[in-house]
Amino acid sequence: MTATNDRRATVTTPTDTQILITREFDAPRNLLYRAFTTPELLRRWWHANRCEVLGIEMDVRVGGRWRWEAKAFNGYEFAFYGEYREVVPDERLVSTETFSGVPDAQAVNTTTFVEKDGGTHLEILVEHQTKANRDGHLESGMEDGLQDALTLLEELVRERI
Repeated sequence: MTATNDRRATVTTPTDTQILITREFDAPRNLLYRAFTTPELLRRWWHANRCEVLGIEMDVRVGGRWRWEAKAFNGYEFAFYGEYREVVPDERLVSTETFSGVPDAQAVNTTTFVEKDGGTHLEILVEHQTKANRDGHLESGMEDGLQDALTLLEELVRERI
């Protein structure tokens, strides 16, 4: 899949410690939820055409752990990992998230899937512990990768997985 879509996510900072990501999708929310919670589907879009996915482990239940490992095309290996705090199928996922490159900067992500006009409104609220952590996240280049990953996600759910 190539990232070729003119639809974009909106990224805002509602507070000094938050990043809010919103985007509309032309697909029902159960498909987006599946793409976020099924390892073989996540593998098809999460890379954002920026890395090779080395492994995805997900135990999607309250208290279950997740870990996504990748290798950037420059050879840098990294992982994101955390624990699910809330799981409401087709509606909401709340989990902690830690980036292996900054292991002392855990965030909490709340991902909400809302049916809207025959599609889905996706909202991801990332809550950092400090403004410095939030700013570091924003300055990492995450938005460019996020935009491409969500475009790949759109293409995947259009297949009606």
